[in-house]
Amino acid sequence: MATQTFAEAIAEAERIIRSAPHVRTEQDLAEGLDYLAGSIKASLHLAWAYERDFPFFVASTGPYAKLGLDNPDTLYFHAYIRDDAEYVVTGRRGTTSDLSFQVLNGDYSPARSPDSLAAFDDRDIEIAPDGTYELRFGPAGSDGGPNRFTLGPGSAMLVVREVFSDWENERPGEIRLHRADTLGSAPPPRSPEAMAKRYDVAGRILVSRLRTFLAFPEWHYLSLPVNTMTEPRPTPGGLATQYSSVGHYDLDDDQVLVITVPAAARTDAPYQGFQLGSMWYVSLDYINHQTSLTADQARIDPDGMIRYVVSERDPGVANWIERTGHRRGYLQFRWQRLARELKPEDGPEVEVLPFDELPRRLPHYERQRVSAAEWAERIAARQIAVARRMLG
Repeated sequence: MATQTFAEAIAEAERIIRSAPHVRTEQDLAEGLDYLAGSIKASLHLAWAYERDFPFFVASTGPYAKLGLDNPDTLYFHAYIRDDAEYVVTGRRGTTSDLSFQVLNGDYSPARSPDSLAAFDDRDIEIAPDGTYELRFGPAGSDGGPNRFTLGPGSAMLVVREVFSDWENERPGEIRLHRADTLGSAPPPRSPEAMAKRYDVAGRILVSRLRTFLAFPEWHYLSLPVNTMTEPRPTPGGLATQYSSVGHYDLDDDQVLVITVPAAARTDAPYQGFQLGSMWYVSLDYINHQTSLTADQARIDPDGMIRYVVSERDPGVANWIERTGHRRGYLQFRWQRLARELKPEDGPEVEVLPFDELPRRLPHYERQRVSAAEWAERIAARQIAVARRMLG
């Protein structure tokens, strides 16, 4: 049967989920099975999107198919390419805080991350007054010129990230892709044998992505002291003009984690965002809970600092980051579209406090307070904004 290997991969994937070392509660397992469902969906999507001759952009991750500590503020797209062909990307720039492009020489695996062969943001391209642009990616030796980028040997994937800071007011752009010499023609019909191969590929993608992103935090997070965060550093993977600060937490319900960071000047970093992640290395529910905040969404104190309060219990403050039942998890800051290198003093300071001491020890506590009605408005704004920019 064409689907047999995929069915076997699903069974293997469930074994991986159930045997994950962090599964301790019913919530852990339920979230793992939900993660599995999204991964099954994504794996089929990716296998059928492997069209290097007739390529198209697909959503790499989203609220119902999460992967790799996905950023709640980002729309991720990618397309499969080959290094001996020319591709044309056309689009219209939206009003989002950042738009970046990256060429990788493969996909992530349990043993390694792909190399970044090129990475740049839209400051490096020419955009017409009406916001439209055309980019060409091709092998070395092709005609040069503005908006022309060379595909190095091994180029296999083109990744696009569009990042929102002001969820309510920023609007996404438009983007599409075609191979220069196949536009106007059609691919050959698919055979049953080709469909069986696709199911086999989907199964291998499924198992690999689960193994990869259960191992990934061991490389970058879990070796760090708990309830701390690193200094800002260039994000691994060759991303253009992006820094990050990472950590992991472990908190009782009567504890809070207060994270203090300077609000970056917009001229230095138009995008600055913070989020929590589960032990499955995916974002928490950012639609119905405030598990992330950008600098635009956060309430900035008079001294120019943003103070996030990571807590299970409601502290009644605007910058509460909800743990949503997750005693353990990951912490992540991102700064993007940077105009300068970040220094240690640009990064976060972390302090664990007893929940009951927060009113006395949190600077500007009274200014940070919000009512139940104000909190409901914040959640409603998130739900509306995500529904506007993301589909299931």
